Amino acid sequence: MFFTDFIDRIRLPFRKDKESYSRLYKILGFYPHKIHYYKQALIHKSTNKKGNKEEKLNNNERLEFLGDAILDAIVGDIVYQHFDGKREGFLTNTRSKIVQRDTLNKIAVEIGLDKLVKSDMNNSSHNSYMGGNAFEALVGAVYLDRGYDYCMRFMRDRIMKQLINIDKVAYKEVNFKSKLIEWSQKNKVKAHFDLVKEAREEKGGSPVFYTEVIIEGISCGKGNGYSKKESQQLASKEALKKLKRNPKLIDEIFAIKSQRTAMEEEPTAIPEIETNTVELEVSTAKMEIKEEKTVSPKETLEPESTTEESSNSTLDFDLSDISLQKKELTKEEIIAAAEAAAFAENA
Repeated sequence: MFFTDFIDRIRLPFRKDKESYSRLYKILGFYPHKIHYYKQALIHKSTNKKGNKEEKLNNNERLEFLGDAILDAIVGDIVYQHFDGKREGFLTNTRSKIVQRDTLNKIAVEIGLDKLVKSDMNNSSHNSYMGGNAFEALVGAVYLDRGYDYCMRFMRDRIMKQLINIDKVAYKEVNFKSKLIEWSQKNKVKAHFDLVKEAREEKGGSPVFYTEVIIEGISCGKGNGYSKKESQQLASKEALKKLKRNPKLIDEIFAIKSQRTAMEEEPTAIPEIETNTVELEVSTAKMEIKEEKTVSPKETLEPESTTEESSNSTLDFDLSDISLQKKELTKEEIIAAAEAAAFAENA
């Protein structure tokens, strides 16, 4: 493998389009063989002008589809090997955090891939995911050019080791919908998600879903995205922010609940809002991870224990409670404590 890379380096001065090869080498850590795959991976569909059907195929959508499947397999492989003995739900949740669009977009920016994408800036459809889509297409290009082993090498050595702290990702809560459902169940208030509408930004464009969170008949949050799941997450995030910042809204919700049930109940603390993107850790020249602010015990209440669990919830971990302990714990003790709390019901 490494001998082949050495030969590729010798051949570089004699190749056409040396600049493209060099840019891709900085990102991938090896030289491409079939450069046309990589060029196609960097063409956004917005560049396709109206014409025959063959012209419309000259973009990265097909490679994006392939790369998405390869990424799931490779990240699943890495997560499985890293967390020996962990349960299926934990592994699935960790993988989903790494391969989600927001994470891939951030990775694309960190490695400079977003600057190489060719697009028509007058077309705004899906622009927010352009970098993440291109990253998936790049993985698809690597797979067609060099195979699975090189895809693994790229993800393991260039992405996971340099940009992502897999332990921090695994134990960080990012599921806003799960948090909102858990809070509503503990307080016995009715909450549901309404798909308000589904529309397309333009002819042939990707569908956009609009979701609204309704709690005890009150509209508490709205969100839109290119999937139902994404729109529900954004609507839940907005609802949690409103509940956290607006005590009058909580009073109104519980007044309606009291009328409905003819009994009053004190609300539990609103769960903390955390970012819905995975924080990347980059060595020296990239970026530094900011230390998470420790929450004072006075700022929040310990949530009451409950045996109810949403069918939509995932095995999420929140270390903010564990960090409030008096003594300073080691990494192993923190993980053990988090696991004990997460799997208490299944023990």
